[in-house]
Amino acid sequence: MNPALNPALDLGLERVIRAPRDRVWRAWTDPDRFARWWLPAPLHCRVDRLEARPGGALVTRMSEDGEVFVPHLDGCFLLVEDRLRLVFTNGLDSDWRPASPQPVAMTAEIMLADHPEGTDYRVRVRHGDPAARELHEKLGFAEGWGTVTGQLAALTESEAG
Repeated sequence: MNPALNPALDLGLERVIRAPRDRVWRAWTDPDRFARWWLPAPLHCRVDRLEARPGGALVTRMSEDGEVFVPHLDGCFLLVEDRLRLVFTNGLDSDWRPASPQPVAMTAEIMLADHPEGTDYRVRVRHGDPAARELHEKLGFAEGWGTVTGQLAALTESEAG
């Protein structure tokens, strides 16, 4: 379930989110909540499709001004384990066609577990070769994924019930 991070191919992030795992799960699987944290502010996100089931689509658009939206992510879920794990890729598009996404193809695994302070939140982003991993890192993986994880934490930690 949680293979070790391969430093030549993978990037990762770990954080304790001070909110119950159910709330973090809802933020990942409810399109309205997802749109509120998925892109680093001040970017705006529009969710075209979020079907949290194996083979389901994950399609988002982004906007700098909240008016003109351009494609951001067109992928699909490979695995969905209720309140435990989500795995999605942009290497297949939402119609299950092989894709060559720019700037980098990836498979992301999101793992949730109970923690005494809330939710143990772990992200593993896998790449096909060291060059793709290096490019993703240079493009700001740590800052980008770190920012949206902070936004996810702020959303879920501030929600009631």
